[in-house]
Amino acid sequence: MILIAGLGNPGQKYENNRHNIGFMVADAVARDHGFGPWRSRFHGEFAEGRIGTEKVMLLKPATYMNDSGVAVSEAANFFKLGPNEVYVIYDEIDLAPAKVRVKAGGGTAGHNGIRSIAAHFGKDFMRVRLGVGHPGDKNRVPGYVLKDFAKSEMPWVEALIAAVSNAVPDLVQMRDSEFMNKVALDMREQGFGEKPASKSTPARDGGRAQGDET
Repeated sequence: MILIAGLGNPGQKYENNRHNIGFMVADAVARDHGFGPWRSRFHGEFAEGRIGTEKVMLLKPATYMNDSGVAVSEAANFFKLGPNEVYVIYDEIDLAPAKVRVKAGGGTAGHNGIRSIAAHFGKDFMRVRLGVGHPGDKNRVPGYVLKDFAKSEMPWVEALIAAVSNAVPDLVQMRDSEFMNKVALDMREQGFGEKPASKSTPARDGGRAQGDET
């Protein structure tokens, strides 16, 4: 059983913000993999389904970004999930646009949603970091992440969301390196992204691969 939480802010005015790319991915996964309908639960929008043989829960916290930990911890504790069974998908300004990294635990890097989850659930959950780029000045970060993606950015944003959704079966089987490789290959085929990382073969019973931190 796996919980995948996509982070964002609820409401129409936020839906295309850079900060909401986690919500966008959660919607794509639910649609592409035939999940049940979204319903209100755990202080958010919740959907259930199966990917391969794995039961997967999707969660979009409705608590606003800064209190994401309330929803994530409630869902994780209800299902008695450990940190390695909780994946959080979110925007990462310290990664170049369209870059993806998965890692277990770590700091918050100033991300308020991650800070909230760490405070409520502990810091060792899995992070799926989706690069949205940096505005170049830390004072501009709040306005940057709370603005919509530019029209010129949408081709890579849509390609990235689709690539992540397509690769989710590897993620739920805890094949984190394979997930990152598949996303990278998919993006390259669409004319975006980077060369895939060197291949490794971690699986559910063989430990995890750690993504890098930059």
